Amino acid sequence: MWKGVISFGMVSIPVRLYVATESHSVGFRQLCGEHLSPIRYRRWCQAGDHEVPYTEIVKGYEVGTDSYVVINDAELDHLPLPTARQIEIAEFVPRDDIEGGVYFKAAYYMEPEQSGVKPYHLLRQALAETGMTAVAKVAFRDREHLCSLRPVDGALLMNTLHWPDEIRPVSELKGMGTDVAVNPRELQMAKALVENLAEDHFDPARYQDDYHRALMEVVNAKIEGQEVVAAPEVETAPAVMDLMDALKASVEAAKKQRAGRAGGRRRAAREKAATG
Repeated sequence: MWKGVISFGMVSIPVRLYVATESHSVGFRQLCGEHLSPIRYRRWCQAGDHEVPYTEIVKGYEVGTDSYVVINDAELDHLPLPTARQIEIAEFVPRDDIEGGVYFKAAYYMEPEQSGVKPYHLLRQALAETGMTAVAKVAFRDREHLCSLRPVDGALLMNTLHWPDEIRPVSELKGMGTDVAVNPRELQMAKALVENLAEDHFDPARYQDDYHRALMEVVNAKIEGQEVVAAPEVETAPAVMDLMDALKASVEAAKKQRAGRAGGRRRAAREKAATG
């Protein structure tokens, strides 16, 4: 989706960018409630009172009321901006310094061109062994992005980042309760709950998209003319419950859940050994 170079000091590394993720969301079509036919949206010119083919639509930047400057794709591709074809590394920061939960946006794999294989892996290994993340800027998709580069599974991963002025301050939240005193016994119980739900590492394979699975069950049932099964009732805690009692109950449930996970892993290991 983008070709250019990583500028690493005086070293240039020609690379290609590929989107690293894909969405498995189920898409719904909007239908007429009476005829169950798809709804179409027409691109309509207000001044000329006619429909406009997609190929004839141009980009306009509004400079005043009903006044626009037209910008074409060629002009966007040749902006007087070095980051349009270059990812110039500005600095290196410790790997954990970037608050991923707030700053990270889209993820892209970086693949070296043939002439850039050696310096690509040199940069990747240098980042891996120093524990650092590269910070740079890149321009594509009609804007310039702040971005980070870090090694992942033998490759370089680029994440676009939010600009600082795009991030709303925590101080806007009104109900943080900064003066709340934490009971030591409740804190100890909360830590016990965390420890019982803790794993040695994050393994995304332990999770699945249950919403997608449940939705497809409904879709397939309707296709086959079957009755749609209602969602099971979920046991909920009492509306009002003592915090300490809730923590104790949660810890006991977590211990049972942990024992069940351990048993499942042992069974999986035995089955793998038997088939291996």
